[in-house]
Amino acid sequence: MANGRKTRQIKRMRNEILVAMKVVYPAALQAETLFRSLLTLFPMLEFDHVKRDLHYLSEKDYLQRVQTDLDNGNGLTPWRRRWFRLTTAGLELADHCISDPALDETSQ
Repeated sequence: MANGRKTRQIKRMRNEILVAMKVVYPAALQAETLFRSLLTLFPMLEFDHVKRDLHYLSEKDYLQRVQTDLDNGNGLTPWRRRWFRLTTAGLELADHCISDPALDETSQ
């Protein structure tokens, strides 16, 4: 378990994030909006879980953070107000053209 979540839950959450981001591709989505939409699927979801998953997906270059005019110039924009966009690698992953063992729900 990672921070109260099972591996299967983490993989499912990350895949749902990719699906949500694919719906608005090539536009960006704010973390708060993404969190609220995921609450319909995961009623017990906490924002910290979404934050960790967004960070993971960004580190793997599946998501890209988008700077907006409203962001502070000092880089201290709160996580809930940050915007993210699906990258081409993230789109290929969401379309199942490529695979990532860390996101494959069939592997544990």
